[in-house]
Amino acid sequence: MRFGCNDSLVAVHQADSSTSEPLQAAMGRLLSGPGAPPASGLYNALSASSLQYVSGYLDGTTVVVNLTGAVQPGGVCDLPRIEAQLTHTAVTAVGAVRAEIYVSGVPLTEVLGLR
Repeated sequence: MRFGCNDSLVAVHQADSSTSEPLQAAMGRLLSGPGAPPASGLYNALSASSLQYVSGYLDGTTVVVNLTGAVQPGGVCDLPRIEAQLTHTAVTAVGAVRAEIYVSGVPLTEVLGLR
């Protein structure tokens, strides 16, 4: 799948034994910030953001994720990257069909100005 500035997503599989919650573990890894070792050759559009995972749950086939903090895109190409990385990480973690992501109660698409 291509999006944004001709980007694509690459899955990074990493076991996290500190939690039994796959959504929390996946989102925590994605949002771990600039101090986390990057996967070789991959770009995390969220590395400059101060987002933190608050909660998440599966509602039928939709995963709902609540975050706090601020989004810091590095440029216009990061907007679709951020949306794709958050959405696909959440969907993949729990096997959902779609994701609804909120930052301090505001839908991610509004936060990113995509609507």
